[in-house]
Amino acid sequence: MTLTVILQAAGGSSMLSTIVPMVLIMVVFYFFMIRPQVKKAKDHKKLVAELGRGDKIITTAGIHGKIIDLNETTFLIEVESGAKIRFDKSAVSLDATKAAVAPKV
Repeated sequence: MTLTVILQAAGGSSMLSTIVPMVLIMVVFYFFMIRPQVKKAKDHKKLVAELGRGDKIITTAGIHGKIIDLNETTFLIEVESGAKIRFDKSAVSLDATKAAVAPKV
């Protein structure tokens, strides 16, 4: 009888020893994977919201241009050859106007 109670008590701590590492793995996953991605998305959204006419941008495709018209969801940019291309706001990768002015470290 006492042997059964001792074996059952040992089984209970085994469950705790499997849950604690799983919780720790999820915490580490959150701080190293999820949180940085959320911060990056928030920074990109802020970047796109601050853009205006005349700003030079670089798209995710690597196209350099100057914003000549704004829409609710798109930009009309003019590239070096004078061609005008309409891009979705999510395609903006970098604000080249601010990147040229920013001090290099």
